[in-house]
Amino acid sequence: MVYISGEEMTNYASKLIVKSWIEPYFDTGKWEEFDLSCINRDKTDDQVLHDAVAAGSKIGAIFKEPTITPTKEQVEEFGLSRPLGSPNGAMRKGWNGITISRDTIHIEGVELGFKQPVLFERHAVGGEYGAGWKTVGRGKLLTTFHPEKGDPLLVDSRDLDNDHNVAVVYHNPLDNVTDLAHHFFQRCLEQEVVPYVVTKKTVFKWQEGFWEIHKSVFDEHYKEKFASKGLLSKTGGELQHLISDAATMQIIRWTGGNFGMSAHNYDGDMLTDEVAQVHRSPGFITSNLIGKRDDGVMIKEFEASHGTVTDLWHAHLRGEETSLNPLGLVEAMIGAMQHGAKLELEAGGPEENYEKVMTWTTTLRKAMHNTFRYGQGTRDLSGPDGFTTEDFVKKVAWRLERYLIQGEDETAPELSEPDRAFRRNHKVDEDAVQEMFASYDTDGNGSIDIDEFTNLLVKLGVAPQKVDREKGKKADV
Repeated sequence: MVYISGEEMTNYASKLIVKSWIEPYFDTGKWEEFDLSCINRDKTDDQVLHDAVAAGSKIGAIFKEPTITPTKEQVEEFGLSRPLGSPNGAMRKGWNGITISRDTIHIEGVELGFKQPVLFERHAVGGEYGAGWKTVGRGKLLTTFHPEKGDPLLVDSRDLDNDHNVAVVYHNPLDNVTDLAHHFFQRCLEQEVVPYVVTKKTVFKWQEGFWEIHKSVFDEHYKEKFASKGLLSKTGGELQHLISDAATMQIIRWTGGNFGMSAHNYDGDMLTDEVAQVHRSPGFITSNLIGKRDDGVMIKEFEASHGTVTDLWHAHLRGEETSLNPLGLVEAMIGAMQHGAKLELEAGGPEENYEKVMTWTTTLRKAMHNTFRYGQGTRDLSGPDGFTTEDFVKKVAWRLERYLIQGEDETAPELSEPDRAFRRNHKVDEDAVQEMFASYDTDGNGSIDIDEFTNLLVKLGVAPQKVDREKGKKADV
């Protein structure tokens, strides 16, 4: 597979993981490694990025550590010769990006935000991210399309009557939405979750095509399969469309999980951030770029959905103890190794190699999860007495070796959801919470009864709605 290294705390933790958990069991000599740290990208004039993309296209299985897109201040701090853009655009283009799959990560026996899986597909191309723009004054703005053959087509014409305007142009490619839809529905079917397609098509009429393609693929290939599993009972027997505004509220309400959403690039970016917060933090969400080679082979790049964890890195440099939860990093590593093994098997490689990779990754996940369940996790889950970054890696390495030799036969304790106050970014204003509570505790008795609680939910816009069970739709109330 391709291994792309980054920088700061996640790079340090990844090195510990590879040394302690992977190298004792695997020869990593077939990995093609690329250093995408800011300093090396600058040193090679970004040739290393182009080389990494080319290798990813050839091999098809990629693990990527978090990297930095430097700010103006970081350009000076790192001594870079110029600003560097995010590598994501080059990767999505070079790997024919279809979708970014971002799913909740669950630790068996530990309650987190969503009780059951939430799957998300974010269209990997199009939208605001590739927009062209100019600051302009008064005048007429024309947007014209020039086809490869035929006459030009006027897309839009408007008069600008402000002295100060920003004109923005972007488009949404739709050719790969069919592949996105198949990928989405297959995953929802495998995990037995209810699929929803999210757009703002009632207002943005140009988003209708995204929905229509999903609906066509679903009705032709998947509707009967979902119905046979009882997964359409809540949606009136049909694929359900959600307006993006409604989706933001349902994500808060549907904490039981067991649903999937597919959305445009920008909506997917925003909504998956919301999923991450409900599910505790971005460290408990996967991030996998799915692309497709010209010969039909699926390219999959796996990374943690969080950044390089700069605050812990600075603490580490000061010689202080740190406690980084590597769950997102490890899930990405497991995904890349499993996909690499699958591609090797499909290319005629030995089945024994594939089985060994699958056994090892499954055992690693169990060893790591059980370490959390024994209260030996990092401090974001286990509190102030939790393990340091290094001690957690050592503990999982010990348990992994024992499971591989003896087989996993222990039943770890189940835990309720760890206190969110353990998180490093927990900055709740307790005085403001008390004031808010008092505003709903209308009789001032120190508790909220059902009427006060209902009023609170209605004001926050998260009150459960009555549903027509037969039609699967909200009743008029």
